This record gives sequence, structure tokens and C-alpha cells, in this order.
Amino acid sequence: MKIDLLSPASFEGGQPHGQFDWLRANEPVRWHDEPGGKGFWAVTRHADVWAVDRDFQTYSSEPTIMITDPLADAGNFGPYKMMLMMDPPEHTAFRKLIRSEFTEPSARLRQARIQELARQIVDAVIDKGECDFVNDVAGEMPSFVIAELMGLPLTDGRELYKLTEIIHTAPEALPPGAGGQAVMKMFEYGSKVIAEKRARPGDDLASKLLACEVDGRKLEDMEFLLFFLLLVDAGGDTTRNLLSGGLLALMEHPEQYAWLMADLEGRLPTAREELLRWTSPVIYMRRTARRDAELAGQQIREGDKVVMYFGAANRDAAVFARPDVLDLSRPENPHIAFGTGPHGCLGQHIARIEIDAMLREVLARMAGFELAAPVEWLPSNFISGPKAMPVRFRAA
Repeated sequence: MKIDLLSPASFEGGQPHGQFDWLRANEPVRWHDEPGGKGFWAVTRHADVWAVDRDFQTYSSEPTIMITDPLADAGNFGPYKMMLMMDPPEHTAFRKLIRSEFTEPSARLRQARIQELARQIVDAVIDKGECDFVNDVAGEMPSFVIAELMGLPLTDGRELYKLTEIIHTAPEALPPGAGGQAVMKMFEYGSKVIAEKRARPGDDLASKLLACEVDGRKLEDMEFLLFFLLLVDAGGDTTRNLLSGGLLALMEHPEQYAWLMADLEGRLPTAREELLRWTSPVIYMRRTARRDAELAGQQIREGDKVVMYFGAANRDAAVFARPDVLDLSRPENPHIAFGTGPHGCLGQHIARIEIDAMLREVLARMAGFELAAPVEWLPSNFISGPKAMPVRFRAA
């Protein structure tokens, strides 16, 4: 079995489950070569991913959660780090700054508004009979929600979403420097947000971030900009890719689609969790060993890269009965599509409300889905999902 978890081609069409199945059965913690880098351990069993993600004393999020090490002269933000690339207690202190906005009760307070946005999104396409589901529907919801959270115009949220797509695309699939330019454009926009919210603060997350303190001091501009990048970037990944990948899965499994539609409201919660398991929008997260350790019989050395593959963990037969079967009625579903431990996705409660709102609106009002052209997948080994998915449909 050829194992290549670096090439975006391996993720064309979704997660490379053939490779993952072989790895879990034969080398659940396998050394993977890295051209131009020192290589990494690929972790594919649920129990091992769970253990690594929770053991921040052994497996650090510094210097990065990406496989590729940061270059000394590119993407270097000096002493500043994104929250994803911190460990407790520093990570805990920064997470507390925004945690209250993302609790389950806070997310529920936004439910009615999110459902209203879902109606507006479907209203915009329902009479056309066709659309690019990724950009016209799935990508709209998280763009609008994060824009409202940050106190930004909804149309600006859409433009910021386009930048995140560039940031997630593998460098080899882009013009030279395009990823860095997208980050700089995000920072340029964020700098305008800083100026505006300091001059006219409101009851929004951007204003609150600029006003709050960590360790007795207010955030510096670069700390805010990294927060801004994280919130815009991470805010769209799971929702956008779950909605588009999830609809594709329903089209490919008509019997499951029919089961869901027989009681959409009652069956939506279990269906949503199974679609999260099935699609696993975030492919991996990297950690770096702080000290020598043993994992599944392999000797991990201090400084080694250890990469958790969530899509592999979510098809582990030791945890999931019939893991390769899409079962929207699956009663026990301990998937880790949102990660786990101290780095578990902070926005998962809002993401679930967004997903439910869009699936409720799309499936109740649009029917007869069929692909109008082949699906184009995001050329990325980090985020899994369609980049373009032209569909035809009729009003239900």
C-alpha cells in the first residue's frame, strides 16, 4: 500500500480511507517521510488520536499545528502566536477571552437569527433551479455568522471567506506567494476593524476583544489580528465543508436521504453527527513532542512531529460499528470531528446550530438534487471538502 498523506491528490474526493484503513490495521503510528522536512508520525487510531490531543504536557501545539515547520523569514509574527499554536496555561488565558461568546447557551441565543439567515440564503437561490452549492449556500452561512459576531457587514464576511479558501489551499496549487498575500489582506482588513472599533466600539466580539485584558494588559494589535484570522478562518471550515460534503453524501446514499426526510426535524440531530463523522472536514492537527514518549509501541523522540488524522479516527472499527457505512440513525457516535481536549473546537456549538439551520432549510425547500458538473475538491491536505459543487434542484 502506497501511503502519501502529504499530496493534495490523496484527498481528491474526500479522505483517503483506503490508506487510513491499512494504517490502522498495520501501522497505526507510522513514520511518514516529508520532502524538504524531517518527517512526522501519522496517528490514525481513535484511541491514539484521543490520547495525543488531550496530553498537552507531552504533545505541544507549538510551534505550529501545520505539518510544515514555519520558515524563519515567512509567516513569522515575531513573539506573537495564534491561540491554536499555544499550550495551557497561555492557551487557557486567551481562550477565556472569547469563551463566553461560544458556550452552548450563548449559541442558542443566536438560533433564531441563524435560522433567519438560512432562509435568506435559500431565498437567494430557490428560484434559479441551480447553483454552486459550496459558494452560494454552504459558504454563505459561516461567512454571515462570523461577520455578525464581529460586527462587520455581511458582504465583507463573504469576501473574507474567499481569503480563507486561498489560505487553506496547498501552496503548490497556487501562484507563488498567494497564501501569504491572502493572510496580509486579512490583516489589512483587520487593521481597519481595529481602528473602527476603537473609535466606535459596539456590542460585538471585535469590540470586546479590543477592550478585554489578558494577564492585566490589553491585546496588542498583532494579537488581535491573529485572533481575527483564527475566528474568520476556523469559523467557516467545518460548517462549509460539512454542508457541501454532507449533501453530496446524501445524494450518494438515497436510502439514508429518504430516512432523514421521513422525519427531518426529529432525525436531524443524529444525522448531523453522523455527517460530521463521515466527512471529517478538518483532516489533521499536528503536535510536537516535548519529551520522549511511547505511542502504540513506537518510540517518539523529543522534537518529533506527531500528526493526528481525524478522518481516520472517525472510521475506527474499534469504536464505530460498521464504520464504512453511512448510518444517519447511529445512536452512539463519539466522533472527534471537532477535536478533543483543551483544543476542542470552541465554535462547535454555533457550528451545530448553523448546520442544523441550513440542512433544515435546504432539505425542506429544495429537492431533486443532482450534480450539474463534476465536484471540484479543495486542493488541500489540511481541510477536506468540495471547492465547487454545481447542483440542479427544484423547489420542494
